[in-house]
Amino acid sequence: MMISNEIFTAQKDRKKRIRVVVQIIILLALVAICINALFTLKAYQPYTHQNTKFSGDKGFVTLAYFGVDRIGNQNLIGVERLRGHLQALKDLGYVTVTQEDVLNYYQAGKQLPEKSLFLIFEDGSRDSAIFSQKVLEDLNFKATMLTYPENFAKKDPKFLMPNELKELEKSTFWEMGTNGYRLAFINVFDRYDNYLGELDPLKHASVAPYLGRKYNHYLMDYIRDEYGIPKESYNRMKERISYDYEAIRDSYTKSIGYVPEMYILMHSNTGSFGNNDKVSAVNEYWIKTLFKMNFNREGFSFNQRNSSLYDLSRMQPQAYWYTNHLLMRIKYDINQELEFVKGDMNKQKAWETLKGALEIQEETMIVTSLPKDKGLLRLKNSNDFGDLKLSVRMKGNKLGLQKVYLRADESLNRFLSVYILNNFLYVTEKNSGAEKELFKLNLDKHDGKEWISVPEDKKAAEIRELEMFAKYADSAEKAKIYAERLKDKNIEKVPGVTEGAGEYIPDLSVNAKGDRMLALSLKKNQISIMIDGKDAVIDLPISESKAGSIYLETAWGGYGWSQRNLADDVYDGVFEKLIITENTGAETEKTLFDSRLQGFDAVKFKIGKLWEALINWFITKL
Repeated sequence: MMISNEIFTAQKDRKKRIRVVVQIIILLALVAICINALFTLKAYQPYTHQNTKFSGDKGFVTLAYFGVDRIGNQNLIGVERLRGHLQALKDLGYVTVTQEDVLNYYQAGKQLPEKSLFLIFEDGSRDSAIFSQKVLEDLNFKATMLTYPENFAKKDPKFLMPNELKELEKSTFWEMGTNGYRLAFINVFDRYDNYLGELDPLKHASVAPYLGRKYNHYLMDYIRDEYGIPKESYNRMKERISYDYEAIRDSYTKSIGYVPEMYILMHSNTGSFGNNDKVSAVNEYWIKTLFKMNFNREGFSFNQRNSSLYDLSRMQPQAYWYTNHLLMRIKYDINQELEFVKGDMNKQKAWETLKGALEIQEETMIVTSLPKDKGLLRLKNSNDFGDLKLSVRMKGNKLGLQKVYLRADESLNRFLSVYILNNFLYVTEKNSGAEKELFKLNLDKHDGKEWISVPEDKKAAEIRELEMFAKYADSAEKAKIYAERLKDKNIEKVPGVTEGAGEYIPDLSVNAKGDRMLALSLKKNQISIMIDGKDAVIDLPISESKAGSIYLETAWGGYGWSQRNLADDVYDGVFEKLIITENTGAETEKTLFDSRLQGFDAVKFKIGKLWEALINWFITKL
């Protein structure tokens, strides 16, 4: 009995030692990965004439990312999405150029590399530097970090401080620029034309859901009243704007020892330096006094010699753009052919890309449209598909088209189609004539979303605005006045939809994420559809039962609601886990197509996701 216990104890101790060793190995691996991700271990190597292609004046592309996040959100691009963007440009032969390169291009007539990229990160957030640093190192790219020096005095932990900016410069992967002294808004109205006046970023954020496009950046115009009449004289306007440029000069000189040479005049896009000629003249004086270059426009990426150093253009890639979305925009900006990313080449063989671009990532197909046009794929060997079941998760943004053609002929003169366009489900068919709508469903109503009236939404906007004014009032007396108005507004009665008032139907935001699980059953002359596990339509009659092919289509859905990036007219349709089977009624149906990973690939993919989540957790908790 004693010997048996000793053997058991020895085995137990051995297992403990093995477990501890494995845990230490995992921990060391995680530490190594995190050190590699968070600390600079390389130096930037400038391009040379020996290793870079030069072939005449091809200008340069400028990209300005608003900010970078670990996993990304509606406004900040995730680090892996950023890596995909920049890796694709690297693979196409792009090299980054510096501020000095751009100055020499315009002032001394020096040549730039054939594929030149000027890279910017705006807003000066600490996360942007942390999460983009490793990407820059790996690709040997150099970027300009823009900051608002007003944040230096606030010591806001979200933003980079002067000592950190100096460290970024020492890393050799960064140089400095500025967005201006601070961010603020003037002449602001909500979407019901209620005048809100002047808002700083905190006030603006608190009422942002109720704002329209009627507002301005504080350097772009006179401060005006609700009737559009200036509330300040010319001299007062000049003093106000000049104060900010003087503050830029003094803050940077004191904190980092010099004023950055590169500036971005926010919200310009006016063709000058403001929405008023007198305001423009004041801005122009200070811009040309303090800076050597100014990005005065947003929306297009391409700059050539016929641009002015003080009227340069940048494109702000959005967080939701897949890589081919960026490449499509650049292609049509520079008017040159370029290679799109394809992803899984084996899975590409199943599809014929007729328009746009297709990238396949694991179980996901991203179909990027042409500008103001469509992306179109045909599933090869599908020309005799008749009765079938199809399921797919559609993850493209709500604003846009994701369409499945069923029983289609080669010229798309005959088909049945099921699609989601701007958050509506449609079923249509075509038989040589015009396309006919058979069914339409508002997907918000399908979700059971409660609708409010226009008066109810207006009241909600005014309540939020009074709450904001009360919270940020500059005196107790004013706060009390707003509190009284808020009390009255809360008890105010307004008509709802059931009382005959019109429904409030919000404009779709360009970055509103979509995620719909579509499942359909097509049998003879009937089709049934489920959306997110709930019946949308059952046994809808159709007129044509002849077999045909499967096509996937995506298209731009209109400009939608956005306070910036109004020029974006490309759309990414995202089709995940597309499964097509026969619909014979058999217990086990034959699979016609399945985009899911299988066997070891599926296991490896899941393990990779778990490992990535573990690393992200570890980095977050450091």
